[in-house]
Amino acid sequence: MDSNRRQSGIQQLLAAEQEAQRIVNEARNAKMARLKQAKEEADKEIAAYRAQMEAEFQKKVTQSSGDSGANVKRLELETEEKIQHLQSQAANISQDVGQMLLKHVTTVKN
Repeated sequence: MDSNRRQSGIQQLLAAEQEAQRIVNEARNAKMARLKQAKEEADKEIAAYRAQMEAEFQKKVTQSSGDSGANVKRLELETEEKIQHLQSQAANISQDVGQMLLKHVTTVKN
């Protein structure tokens, strides 16, 4: 009878060990499934965020490109105005500069 009882106890321990191993395996599988799902969700969020940031970047590039054309035109106009101003000043003082140069060239110093 002792032998049967020991055999029965061993059988119970083996059954309990198998049940524990099954529970651990199920928990491990569930954990892996949750990790995989979390990774997929994170990847989706990252992709959405990246798309949003890319769209904002492209919008800013487009805006700055449009502004760039306006800036170029504005700078061209300002440059042309400055050139005209310098040409008119040069025309106004060119006669005076010519006379001053002639005076200095023809004046003899001791």
